[in-house]
Amino acid sequence: MTAFRLTLPLLLVPLLPAAASADAALECSRGLGSQVEIADCVAAAEATVDETVNAALGFAKEAAQELDGVTGRPVSVPALEASQVAWAAYRDAQCDYIGATYGGGSGSGIAIRSCRVALGRARVAELMASIP
Repeated sequence: MTAFRLTLPLLLVPLLPAAASADAALECSRGLGSQVEIADCVAAAEATVDETVNAALGFAKEAAQELDGVTGRPVSVPALEASQVAWAAYRDAQCDYIGATYGGGSGSGIAIRSCRVALGRARVAELMASIP
């Protein structure tokens, strides 16, 4: 497990784009002019965050499996899986709400994806914090 903890951050660093900034639309608007370019950039950020969430989820699942094996109680993996399902439902509902606040305007897609990026980045932090 020690080698696992040491290599984990190094594996995720290339997948986390500007993790200190929470707003992908703002990040993407720097140096880009059109709404189409910004939308493409935010879509790419969302894809990267989705990959990162999946990687962090994999690491968290390995740790949960190890814990379940050590304790002989298979509770950690099911709890993690339930947590992920609940988080995904929350992310989708919350970001749909954010999009709805744009009244169907042209910026709603960017707002939805930017929301998904922000919540995905937060989920990665949550998952990584759960690994002992």
